[in-house]
Amino acid sequence: MVLALITVVSISVGARQMPLEEVWHGLFHYSGTTSDVVVRDLRVPRTLLGLMVGLGLGLSGAVMQALTRNPLAEPGILGVNAGAAAAVVSAISFLGASSLSEFVWWAFLGAAVVSVVVYVLGGSRSATPVRLALAGTAASAALVGYINAVQLMDSKALDKLRFWTVGSLASANMDTVRQVAPFLLAGAVIALALGRPLNAMAMGDDTARALGANLTRTRVGAMLAITLLCGAATAACGPIVFIGLMIPHLVRVFTGPDMRWVLAYSAVLSPVLLLGADVVGRVVTRPAELQVGIVTALIGGPVFIYLVRRKRMAQL
Repeated sequence: MVLALITVVSISVGARQMPLEEVWHGLFHYSGTTSDVVVRDLRVPRTLLGLMVGLGLGLSGAVMQALTRNPLAEPGILGVNAGAAAAVVSAISFLGASSLSEFVWWAFLGAAVVSVVVYVLGGSRSATPVRLALAGTAASAALVGYINAVQLMDSKALDKLRFWTVGSLASANMDTVRQVAPFLLAGAVIALALGRPLNAMAMGDDTARALGANLTRTRVGAMLAITLLCGAATAACGPIVFIGLMIPHLVRVFTGPDMRWVLAYSAVLSPVLLLGADVVGRVVTRPAELQVGIVTALIGGPVFIYLVRRKRMAQL
């Protein structure tokens, strides 16, 4: 119900004010007017992309927290989004990449490489939540510095990158939606299928093996899901942080630790947060827009500090 409501609001509300009658006309009686074009060609693809990217970020955050047993794990905090962004920026500046179909593969490569690097730097199987968070933060800082340096050296690529690198849904179109949908769908299916083995892994590796869980297959599946979801989401919108951190914690308040429910509710509520942040960004600076990545960072920063300061949460 909440997801349906925020979807309607996202289509109806924007930097350009228009009555609901015009929104309805653009959806169901398209005739090519300016309002029709805004609704059908701009707001609808933007909303669809927000739904898919929100789902991807929420699921990847939940899977990452369960896989690493780290309550602070999130694609942005652990550097996965920054890795994808750095790979895409490099492809644009040095290899001349210009289409989303190229961005996606580079984003996958960057996400996968940084995931492995952070896991190794954090201590691999002996990694603690704090060490992983520190390794991810260090990797993110280094990669953000690299991204900024590339942009400064390549002025031609700067305009193409400046909105993408702060995280934005503003350039969404139906081609973008169609290109990233298969990857996000595949990642979502894999993630949702991992609920039961992730529950077993939460009780320790020995207990998980005794319950029949295949640990290697579960870890590989989880990393594949994270890479698909984060890579596609970052290629489409740029790095958007904190969605994958906040929503799983919120969901566990009323579902408990069962990953089957955590994953399902994260898939529903993460798009609500992302679209809600996008609507806020469109409204607060009318007629200009505040990028959704900035809004989620403003919300997520205090939440992250709160979670770090909760000793019981940080020591899970």
